[in-house]
Amino acid sequence: MLPIAAMARVIRKAGVKRVSADAIKELEKTVSGLAIELASDSAEMARHAGRKTIKKEDILLASGKA
Repeated sequence: MLPIAAMARVIRKAGVKRVSADAIKELEKTVSGLAIELASDSAEMARHAGRKTIKKEDILLASGKA
């Protein structure tokens, strides 16, 4: 789902100089799974508020940052 090159940039921004292709693919799978779960939880927050549109507040609530 997410571009492999973007995942490699994320890893490099964390200060890692060398990373295997398998590690990049695994990070992509993990991040995609977390994003799907967060989007689903955010949609539930919006439905609970009587809306069809997900707002920033829904994402913050779903992520526990609100």
